[in-house]
Amino acid sequence: MPINNPMNKPVVIHSSSGLSCLQFESLEKTGLSHSVFTRKGGVSASPYESLNISYNTGDLPSSIGKNLELIKGQMGASQIVSMNQVHGIDVAVFHKGDHNDYAVRNADAIITDVPMLGIMVKQADCQGVILHDPVRDVAAVVHCGWRGNVQNILGVALLRMMSEFGCETRDIVAAIGPSLGPCCSEFTTYREIFPRDFITHMVSENHFNLWEVSRMQLLRAGLNKEKIETAGICTKCNTDLFYSYRGEGETGRFGTVAMLKE
Repeated sequence: MPINNPMNKPVVIHSSSGLSCLQFESLEKTGLSHSVFTRKGGVSASPYESLNISYNTGDLPSSIGKNLELIKGQMGASQIVSMNQVHGIDVAVFHKGDHNDYAVRNADAIITDVPMLGIMVKQADCQGVILHDPVRDVAAVVHCGWRGNVQNILGVALLRMMSEFGCETRDIVAAIGPSLGPCCSEFTTYREIFPRDFITHMVSENHFNLWEVSRMQLLRAGLNKEKIETAGICTKCNTDLFYSYRGEGETGRFGTVAMLKE
């Protein structure tokens, strides 16, 4: 399947039961069950066509419920839990023994050691970042838009992995999913909204490589550079596969899901 990919990186889209998804080689090696689902294979009508997973878009709730069931079935999850994403730095943490109290809450990251619990980020240009510590078998998903980058939500999530579960950054593998690429990440007000060090990642007039910003923040937090993988797929350039708020305006949200196995 052809993909407009600014990094010219080979990408494989897997298809099964009508759904299609991207998976990361680095996370497959750690044994983490995960998928970045495309917009294909769901039941939502245009402009949300078709695997929309967000109730905050104007789509029919019944269609979203069916789409979530499709993802749950594909993952083999006992439950899929997502967040009310607010572009902040709050983190939801679910421990074993929480008695299934996996309620949706305002947050922009989820961390868990609970097996068979699918944790999900909803996207339409923002980054969905998956983190996995295979030593302690802890997984996290992070919703990281430009506001998240400014607030260093990735660093916050990693600190919580360490404080809550004893994770060490040297063991953690990170994967940055499809999102707004440097080709389309235009910010004319960058002087007002971005820290000065983001200028290093300005690739052309008013355009920034936010994938590299995230990579920089992961490295600063202590991750090994060989353990950071980037999909390199721009959502705005690939609206046939992924939702893009900048490219479409009224649209749906695709899901990035991670799940620990039994």
